[in-house]
Amino acid sequence: MSKNLISWIVGVGMWLSSLTAWAQVDSLLRQADRLLNYKAYGRAIDAYTQLLTDQGAQLSPAQKSTVQGRLAYAYQQVGDGPKAERYYREALNSSTGDDPQQTLQYAQTLAGNGKFQESQQQYERYLKLKEKMQERRADAGAVGLGAQAGGRNESIRYRLEFLDLNSSGEEFSPAFYQDGLVYVSGTKGGSTIETSGKGGGSGYLDLFYVPNRNGLKIASIINADGSTSKVENQRVRTGGVGRDHYTPGTANDSRIVTGFEGGVNIAQGLGYDVRPVSPSQRFSKTLNTKYHEGPATFTRDGSRIYFTRNNYNDGRSRKSAEGVNKLKLYTARQQNGAWADIEELSFNSDEYSVGHPTLSRDGQLLYFASDMPGGSGGTDLYASRYQNGQWGKPVNLGPTINTKGNELFPFVDDAGNLYFSSDGRRGRGGLDIFYATLTNGSNVQAVEALGEPINSPQDDFGLITDANRQGGYFSSNRRAGNDDIYRFVRESSLFECRDLTIRLYDTETDQALDSVSVLVKARGEGRADQTLITDAGGFVRLCLEANNDFMFQASRDGYVTSTIGFSSRDLADDQPSRIEMGITKPTVIMDTIAANPVNKYTAGPLTRSRVRGMVVSERDRRPLEGVTVRLRNECDRSQREYVTGADGRYLFDIVEGCDYTLIASKAAFGTNTNRIRRLPKKTKPKEVSADLRMLSVGDVVTIDNIYYDFGGVSLRADATRELEKLVATMRKYPSLIIEIRSHTDSRGEAARNQVLSEQRAKAVANYLASKGISRRRITTLGMGETQLVNNCTDEVICTEAEHQRNRRTEFRVVEIK
Repeated sequence: MSKNLISWIVGVGMWLSSLTAWAQVDSLLRQADRLLNYKAYGRAIDAYTQLLTDQGAQLSPAQKSTVQGRLAYAYQQVGDGPKAERYYREALNSSTGDDPQQTLQYAQTLAGNGKFQESQQQYERYLKLKEKMQERRADAGAVGLGAQAGGRNESIRYRLEFLDLNSSGEEFSPAFYQDGLVYVSGTKGGSTIETSGKGGGSGYLDLFYVPNRNGLKIASIINADGSTSKVENQRVRTGGVGRDHYTPGTANDSRIVTGFEGGVNIAQGLGYDVRPVSPSQRFSKTLNTKYHEGPATFTRDGSRIYFTRNNYNDGRSRKSAEGVNKLKLYTARQQNGAWADIEELSFNSDEYSVGHPTLSRDGQLLYFASDMPGGSGGTDLYASRYQNGQWGKPVNLGPTINTKGNELFPFVDDAGNLYFSSDGRRGRGGLDIFYATLTNGSNVQAVEALGEPINSPQDDFGLITDANRQGGYFSSNRRAGNDDIYRFVRESSLFECRDLTIRLYDTETDQALDSVSVLVKARGEGRADQTLITDAGGFVRLCLEANNDFMFQASRDGYVTSTIGFSSRDLADDQPSRIEMGITKPTVIMDTIAANPVNKYTAGPLTRSRVRGMVVSERDRRPLEGVTVRLRNECDRSQREYVTGADGRYLFDIVEGCDYTLIASKAAFGTNTNRIRRLPKKTKPKEVSADLRMLSVGDVVTIDNIYYDFGGVSLRADATRELEKLVATMRKYPSLIIEIRSHTDSRGEAARNQVLSEQRAKAVANYLASKGISRRRITTLGMGETQLVNNCTDEVICTEAEHQRNRRTEFRVVEIK
């Protein structure tokens, strides 16, 4: 074999090896990204950490920076600020550091960690990076950031339909109304309308109505693969909402949003220009006036509308102190087919703009955009609650939603999910559409971009859809710079995993059970088991991969472990699933008791094997009288009973070759159960000693070696070992309810020590709950420095060991059922 051939074979082998390593890295990265998209942050953290640890050498600098940034984001979402800060810093240091969105997230993390000066520096850096990026977009013709920047989920496919209702003017921001669509439209300037302003300007913005949205004609189709298909159909005629009066023609002082070029100018009021143009044409519409109207939203029964209009009331316009006609929100009710009793909402102002309304399904929450003072940036999103017959004070949706840029065009679907547009987040370019999961109407869980093809390098906004995003409508100026309305139809599953909620309950009482440990096992190689703990409502929530089989094993102290299976194979939809899983308490077997239940034994010569001992209290080791001690033979299930006297002693004869169970019980004390292992057969008689301790209400027991570092609240490694003994005690006494009491030493301020002790007690309670102990069985109490065990008070010199004795944790028996 020639040397050249050998070299070629070695080279090919090295190339294949490197190709295999690259493929493995790429596969792990895709898996981690999918977990992050599913909001499975804990598993995403494990996957990204594995990439950095095991595959770090194979990662390119760009890949490493990407992994570090996404790992930081995952830590940020689970509330681990220090680790998020660490990985954001490493990501920015290992890359060019010119990612504005990552810089913004880094600034937010620093602020959350109390590093406000560093946070301000990063915010200023973010603003500069954003300006540079906008300049590059303008120079490049707004090409955008690429598919990866948009966070596109490759598994979701949409078909877009360019509707024939679009004109050479502007059509945007549709709203569902009965079986049709109400949208905002403005025509290009004619002989009676002069236009002004960047982008060519438009005439009046009015509300138009299509009665049957399913009958809308389609001009062209943009397929999921990006190809375009032509559709031959006829144009659908539209008309304005209402036709019962005419509005006098006057000068129009604001224009349509004609593309949001260069970002929304907040001084122009949510994107509408404030400069007047020449006299308008007349409209025969109830709501439409000589000023701009729209967007709008409706109550579910269609009886009331909320809409945006310039500051115009009772035939008179008003301006701010700067001479600007701002936007306001108005409402009207339907009466005999017309809109009557138009009035503005209470939180409007002449000095700032309020617009872009959307209602929650129950009509109790109104979301809108505003540049009112106190926001995060340009325009922010707010929510107002309807109470006592009026709309309450608006609440800012907070920094998870709002950015230094502009958030506009909110929409809330029937499931309570929020869609909105923003130019302050990393996306494809211009305004992009984002999705957020809300709880309680205003608490934001996470925000993600919808990605292509809904988002584009141009402005995309005003999306409306159903609760499962199966289809809907949105606005975009991606064609010729005009705002047009598109319909989208989802042609694939929304998620590659399936949302599943499991409720654990007591089969006898049907009451929800918290602190149940649920072990999740998936079929297949390399799938690690996952353990979840039910919340206060008895729920665990997870997202299961498609086309697989799963097993759930539920366990809780005092209950029999239960197991059920679930399969995600051959499911016809991607709707969330729910499982009710009951667990039962063990059946108590009543053994036959001897005819003479009380026998007084006295110690004699050792002619037979026996077990003997003393029953004492846990608190002071005092012998307990009147304790019923039962000995059960596990070979034949026979049972004998002994009642202790004043000395607390008991004694039983036993036979070799059988296991025994020893049960001690007394009113107001916790039942103590112990196992006695069998003695070998054919051995000489032996005596087994088994002293028993019993807990009673009020007992205070110090947990040995549960100490803390000075000023710290975190459990040390040696503490968790001791706490396992407490876990065993709680499981041994399933009816036991305890109070965790934590103490500090005398150093430092008393008030600070009190708070410190409360935090330490809660840390122990959290550990017990993580082990499946119900929180209903645990209360916490911080004792501060009020109960020192030695003389180490203020100004007394003591060793560190002496001070540490005071930094202890105890548990007190509150109740025994």
